[in-house]
Amino acid sequence: MPVKSTLAALIVCAAALGVSACAKKTTPPGDARVCYHVVPQKDQSLKYNKLVETDSLEKCAANLEAMRIKFLTLGGNRQEIYGAYQANFLFLQKEGVLTSTSLEGPRYVALVRTGDGRLATPGAMPQ
Repeated sequence: MPVKSTLAALIVCAAALGVSACAKKTTPPGDARVCYHVVPQKDQSLKYNKLVETDSLEKCAANLEAMRIKFLTLGGNRQEIYGAYQANFLFLQKEGVLTSTSLEGPRYVALVRTGDGRLATPGAMPQ
């Protein structure tokens, strides 16, 4: 009996894994050198506004950060914004910039904030 229940549990787990692998993932455009500001819409879709053309993810993040700060000085209240660069989402947050290949996927640290709030690559600042 234990072998059958173990086999049944294994089949259920495999089926669940298969279904989750088929889940729809929201991926950003892969346009070369184009940095986008991404705005979530009320209907759950995303609007991609071209911000600048640049040669790196870090420069895209810096442009998004400058835009975020400018909006805040004009009276805006959005502390966290989304961006996209070459098939990667960028998530500007108080801790720094995280990146992911999909909106629903795992996020990885791209840039961290220094003591004075600037963005830097992880490990670039002395401790």
